Amino acid sequence: MISDNFKLPNVVFKTRTIISSNEDNPFDWKDLTTDYYFKNKKCILFSLPRAFTPIFSSSHLIGYENLYYKFKSIGIDEIYCLSVNDAFVMRKWGLDQCLEEQLINSRL
Repeated sequence: MISDNFKLPNVVFKTRTIISSNEDNPFDWKDLTTDYYFKNKKCILFSLPRAFTPIFSSSHLIGYENLYYKFKSIGIDEIYCLSVNDAFVMRKWGLDQCLEEQLINSRL
């Protein structure tokens, strides 16, 4: 667990984001920072070596999903998954896991 006074390094994440559009490819690239994701929030960040690995799909991800409301009840604002895969693979994996896509514009 990270202490309350810990400051994350300032990092820019090259992020493929879904946008409100009628195009076949309703995505755009945005530079989102550490502050965008984590500033003034209590977050859980977990990682996995790659998407579509059976144990991570059937155990790790589902474990966080099953505990989502418990985490929210104790003050966790966001839960993030980090992987070595590119944005295209992570999107497909998320859709295969029945996760919902969110418009990032609504938070910018």
